[in-house]
Amino acid sequence: MAACDEDDARAIQPDGLAIRGRRHQRGWSPRDLIEAIGAAHEAATGVRESIAPALLSAVEERNARIPYATLRLIAAGLDCNPVELLAPAAAEAEGLAPVRQPR
Repeated sequence: MAACDEDDARAIQPDGLAIRGRRHQRGWSPRDLIEAIGAAHEAATGVRESIAPALLSAVEERNARIPYATLRLIAAGLDCNPVELLAPAAAEAEGLAPVRQPR
C-alpha cells in the first residue's frame, strides 16, 4: 500500500488547457467541475472530497504541479483517465503516452 501512497503524493505536471477544454466541452463553470469532482469521489468512496477553486484555477491557467492524487480527482470529475490530463512532457517523462481525443 505504501507504493500507492507514494505514487499519489508524487507531484506531476498537468495539462491545464486539456482540463479547461474538457470542462468547456461540458459547458461547465469551474464551480461545476469542482462539484462533479466531489460527486464522483463520493460515488466511488462514500466520502466527499474535492479541490479548492484557487487550485483548479492554478492548474488550468499555469499548469501548476499537483500531487497525482489531485489529478485523479480532477479526472474522476471529468470522467476520463488521468493520463489524458498530463502535460505531454510530463507524460513522456513518466513513460506514458497521453491519449488525445479525436477532434
